[in-house]
Amino acid sequence: MVEMTIESIRVSLTNYQRVVILKEKESDRFLPIWIGPAEADAIAVRLQDVSVARPLTHDLLRKVIDDLGAQVEYVFVNDLSNDTFFAKIMLKVGERSLEVDARPSDAIALAVRSEVPIFADESVLDKAGVRLDEEGQGLEGLAGGGPDDQKEVSAEELEKLSPFRDVIEGLDLEDFGKK
Repeated sequence: MVEMTIESIRVSLTNYQRVVILKEKESDRFLPIWIGPAEADAIAVRLQDVSVARPLTHDLLRKVIDDLGAQVEYVFVNDLSNDTFFAKIMLKVGERSLEVDARPSDAIALAVRSEVPIFADESVLDKAGVRLDEEGQGLEGLAGGGPDDQKEVSAEELEKLSPFRDVIEGLDLEDFGKK
């Protein structure tokens, strides 16, 4: 498991879809995950500490978990299959630990409300992690820890990644780390 931080939430200018950009806490590898507009708003509202008149769905979920005597320990993006990400919410109920299947967007929205870590499985990062080149643009490689670990990318794989390219190339590295 690799600890991640939320680097940003972006809107693609080509199709107006939202993507949450997770960044490896100890590295410069990024994990872009396409999410729905409601989930993007739910994450952004909490990150920007915006007050809402009524609780959002993820606020309700956190309240139910708390009222049942459980606590969220962490969330985990644990799989990527057929271009779909999967996640788990790890709960502690007394002495018991529970895993709850979730969409990554819902797990992340709950994590920011519960102020718990977000992790990604190394295999997910190997499949979908991207690095920016020295100028902060483009895809340096899809996976691996360094140049020796990088692999050639086929034209078909590049085509599958084209939506991510727009987002990654639009990242402004000078904004990273600012709150």
